[in-house]
Amino acid sequence: MSVNYCNQSCEFAFRGKRKTSVWIRRTAAAEGWETGAVSVVFCSDEALLEINRRYLKHDYYTDIITFDYSDPDKRTIAGDLMISVDTVRDNARELGVPFENELQRVIIHGILHLCGYGDKQPGEQQRMRKLEDRYLKLFYEQTN
Repeated sequence: MSVNYCNQSCEFAFRGKRKTSVWIRRTAAAEGWETGAVSVVFCSDEALLEINRRYLKHDYYTDIITFDYSDPDKRTIAGDLMISVDTVRDNARELGVPFENELQRVIIHGILHLCGYGDKQPGEQQRMRKLEDRYLKLFYEQTN
């Protein structure tokens, strides 16, 4: 299946769709999953805040919300990655990293959620960060 990219409530031109799609499929495969229907939706802070309030009952800004429709029995990932371009940009500035790097980290974070990884507990957070780093390295090796 394909990875789709779209905008909701924001003007954002995402470059590198093909490379990112290949990377997503390679990451899922490395984790033992096929890639089904995955949508990466870029939106504004306000749009993602409304989604956070409506569906998760959380009243705060975030960089990503992952809606997971994966099929564990078939080992196929599927879902919607809702990404606030505004928050990713703010986080990149705060961390002193390029926007594109932070955006790729957020995308792979969502993909790892679709592969079954959590990040609510301290141990899970550490594992998630290590996996993000591993697959970010794969992305940059793939694009050089």
